[in-house]
Amino acid sequence: MEGAATRPSEMPIVTLVDDDAHVREAMENLLCSVGIDTICYASAREVIEATLPDRPGCFILDVRMPGLSGIDLQDYLLKQGNHTPIIFLTAHGDIAMSVEAMKAGAVDFLTKPVRDQTFLDAVSKAISADVARREAESSSKKHSRLYESLTARERQVFRFVVEGSLNKQIGFELGISEVTVKLHRSNLMKKMQATTFNQLYNSWQALPSHIRQSSD
Repeated sequence: MEGAATRPSEMPIVTLVDDDAHVREAMENLLCSVGIDTICYASAREVIEATLPDRPGCFILDVRMPGLSGIDLQDYLLKQGNHTPIIFLTAHGDIAMSVEAMKAGAVDFLTKPVRDQTFLDAVSKAISADVARREAESSSKKHSRLYESLTARERQVFRFVVEGSLNKQIGFELGISEVTVKLHRSNLMKKMQATTFNQLYNSWQALPSHIRQSSD
């Protein structure tokens, strides 16, 4: 809603990891100048040992650092189930390394020195992607909880409805009366908090793929 205050937990934050103190300071000042919160670390190990804020945002990782590299940290984060977008910064244009990083899900691979606007554009894009990802995950969890409240028969009717089947067709396929189909349809719409077919269809699309692809 326009003008609504943003809760602290929803404010984006950038996690910057670089062993060069001058780079950290410059990048932090640049991000702060456009109103983006930043938290800085000098090594991958510091990140691993830290309690990271649960807020939308992105990681800015230097590729080459003493100890664990940025690529190592990316691998660690993925194994921990952390899918926050990652932007890599490097002073060494290593094509093979950039390909490896991008295949693992990095959203950008920038070479130092990088233009301020190029850097800010990449950060903005990464934050937007993370906001969208978190919203999709939240929606999926919500609709999964609602789906769990459905009976086995309501789930069957749900699937037929979103596939475009008419009540008469659903009744024939399930061996029940059209009146019973209408009752199940009404109940499942209430439980899924939908008042229109479009809302019900969107609820179905928000469900995890393993539910939508199951044969139940």
